[in-house]
Amino acid sequence: MDDERPDVLTIGQLARRTGLAVRTLRFWSDEGAVPPVARSASGYRLYDAGSVARVELVRTLRELGLGLADVCQVLSGRTTVTEIANSHVAALDAQIRSLKVSRAVLSTVATRGSTAEETALMNRLARLSAAERKQIIDEFKAEVFGPLDVDPHLRDRLRTFSIELPDDPTTEQVDAWIELAELVRDPGFRARLRTWTELNTPVPGQGRPPGASIWWARQVVQMIAEARERGVAPEGAEAAGMLSELFGDADRAAVLRSLEAGIEAGAERYRRLVARVRGQDSSPDATEELEWLARALRAADQT
Repeated sequence: MDDERPDVLTIGQLARRTGLAVRTLRFWSDEGAVPPVARSASGYRLYDAGSVARVELVRTLRELGLGLADVCQVLSGRTTVTEIANSHVAALDAQIRSLKVSRAVLSTVATRGSTAEETALMNRLARLSAAERKQIIDEFKAEVFGPLDVDPHLRDRLRTFSIELPDDPTTEQVDAWIELAELVRDPGFRARLRTWTELNTPVPGQGRPPGASIWWARQVVQMIAEARERGVAPEGAEAAGMLSELFGDADRAAVLRSLEAGIEAGAERYRRLVARVRGQDSSPDATEELEWLARALRAADQT
């Protein structure tokens, strides 16, 4: 009998040789991925050593995520493994990006203990297109920076200022984008940041406003951090000496207004979120140092 020939295998023998279930092999055979090389006298499918190799190839391609239709195209010569692999790499990249977004949203939800409504909002913000994200930032820039009276060079810099999430963001970048998008869409935050920006932006023909250096010179924050580590009290004589060193004869009241406006606006939080979205290393949160400085300025004003 043909099914007793030593050079052919029944489907059961092929299953034992390859470690796959008979029903899987039968399905692959029906779909044309592993066709029988012959039929026995009683009509049973027969396979050979080449069939074993073909099964291993089909299994490999299936484990890599190819659909059976794609596998059959490769095996029939209608396409190549390279062409199929390229298309699947693109699909997997898109799936990975989507999974990163999902992970970031779920991580944020778990951290915040968000409601269902908040979760839905975060998911929408995370999955916005690049054009939709740009629109949010452009609207924010127009409201916060648009009314400023600044020289043309600075206005050009503000116009080109961008906060872009890369095409393949990390989970941390997506998480930062969700938080930033919520923040810049808040009308209250926009108003507070606009006030702070107005107090710290040079008017054409004039120098930098008093206190603006606090926000752009990190050595100010470093000096205060070192003083805090030494236990210097903001109301003491050493703190008063530091104020003289930092601000000289500048208008201390204007400095304090700038400082308080930035603290109230959450300028440090905004700065750090922008850096995280961009994937940049940001300096540590200086809110406590700035609050210490504000206390020192208030104490000096009362003496």
